[in-house]
Amino acid sequence: MNSQLLFLFLTFFLHHTHSFPTPTATPPTTATSFDFIRSSCNTTLYPDVCYTSLSRYANAVRLDPAQLARISIGLTLARARHASAFFANMTQRADYGPDPRATSALHDCSSTFGDAVDQIHKSLKEMSQVASAAESSTIEALRFQLSNVQTWMSAALTNEDTCTDGFEDVAECPVKDEVFDKIVIVKEYTSNALALVNSYAASVNPR
Repeated sequence: MNSQLLFLFLTFFLHHTHSFPTPTATPPTTATSFDFIRSSCNTTLYPDVCYTSLSRYANAVRLDPAQLARISIGLTLARARHASAFFANMTQRADYGPDPRATSALHDCSSTFGDAVDQIHKSLKEMSQVASAAESSTIEALRFQLSNVQTWMSAALTNEDTCTDGFEDVAECPVKDEVFDKIVIVKEYTSNALALVNSYAASVNPR
């Protein structure tokens, strides 16, 4: 799938999932929201990827760390679903290259990545509830929900790692290269989203 099709896929997904906000068409009246996103992204492992992907939603984020984490998870899910569909299509190929182990590794990866997509999807649903009711929730309920999100996003990241681990003994080939190219991007998004959730969870204090 080329970059134009990926853009269309992301646009459709983000606008039809959990009332995802429209990207910022014009800058907010101040740079405060952008500064907030930048400083938050600086706590992640991939700050440039984080800021580039999230700054388009500055008007929706404002200064809300829960919304920032929710949108980050939503973007991660879109990327993960795109990669999962790509892997599923790859399994239909007749030629996997010279190494027969690539076939098994790809099928295992496709299955494992499907689990990651499910975990990220559950995280988005839970984080959407947190973002919409954070002010009215009890501290115990909020911490419980955030703990669920942290658990699922961590599990998704582990499954993504497992996908690449399955190719360790596979000789270099186009299939391996394509899988790694896709997973690297999703892992960066997943890692960033988890970092933002962790930062928000750490800031939650008893009222």
